[in-house]
Amino acid sequence: MSTTIAPPTTNGDLNNTSSMRATKKLVTDKAYSFLSLAIPADKDDPTIRKSHRPFILDDEVTASDWVSRLELAKVTEMSHGSILQSGTRLRVLVIYGSLRTRSYSKLLAFEISRILWRLGCDVRVYDPSGLPMKDDANHDHPKVQELRDLSRWSDGHFWVSPEQHGNLTGVFKTQIDWIPLSTGSVRPTQGRTLGLAMVSGGSQSFNTVNSLRILGRWMRMFAIPNQSSIPMAYKQFTGEDGEEGGSRLMEGGNRDRVVDCVEEFVKYSLVMREHFELFGDRYSERPRVEPGTDEEVDRLTGKVNGVDLGSI
Repeated sequence: MSTTIAPPTTNGDLNNTSSMRATKKLVTDKAYSFLSLAIPADKDDPTIRKSHRPFILDDEVTASDWVSRLELAKVTEMSHGSILQSGTRLRVLVIYGSLRTRSYSKLLAFEISRILWRLGCDVRVYDPSGLPMKDDANHDHPKVQELRDLSRWSDGHFWVSPEQHGNLTGVFKTQIDWIPLSTGSVRPTQGRTLGLAMVSGGSQSFNTVNSLRILGRWMRMFAIPNQSSIPMAYKQFTGEDGEEGGSRLMEGGNRDRVVDCVEEFVKYSLVMREHFELFGDRYSERPRVEPGTDEEVDRLTGKVNGVDLGSI
């Protein structure tokens, strides 16, 4: 059930809601508010858990940390319904862009992964250590094959890059460069959803997320409208020995925005995954079909299988 809320009328351009479309208030099932859909350890693949889930914390921490206290009823309900209907979890590849020992893009990628994990996603984080620079000689390199396999496996990506010299890092761009741009005329990443986030050492900037958005568009991915930019990242995380496992994103508006982005990413991904083939279907890439058969003539005259479309 839902109720329609008519927008109030205001004058002027500032905060003018009179031209807004009437919206419906979502009715949520409170039973899902703080529910975790994370894959239990005894049902998870131990090899994948060890190699691609470094974000998982001890059960005691996970049961009471800030991620567990997020009210995420609607998106959790959607995810649960999708798992029951399809029998599969949303598959998300998380990529970060730094090799530093204490990398803030990695720390943010881990926090994003924990929210995705709680929402029932099958999350796999790629470690860029050891990935060679893009060239013509390393296509069979194990790290290259690992990255390509993960991208092929995924339903969507979440990219997190530091900002260096006003843009994304070479470490991050190298990862994207190793993902094939096309197989024939089709992008291997076509139709996948994309979440975007960045960290910077100085004041807030959006250069990097804007560049990531351009990369995603070029790869025919659907970048969600929202994005996260965390300024002065060295001030936004707790110490390595801090509470909740250490190196956790501190409470505040920046953290709230990260949650918004992850929530929005999962919603879009769940809706679009059901129609993956639809979003990969393009006129320019379909075999040419010439009009002329009886069935096509019927379509041209407004009838399909004897049904007059003019009557609909």
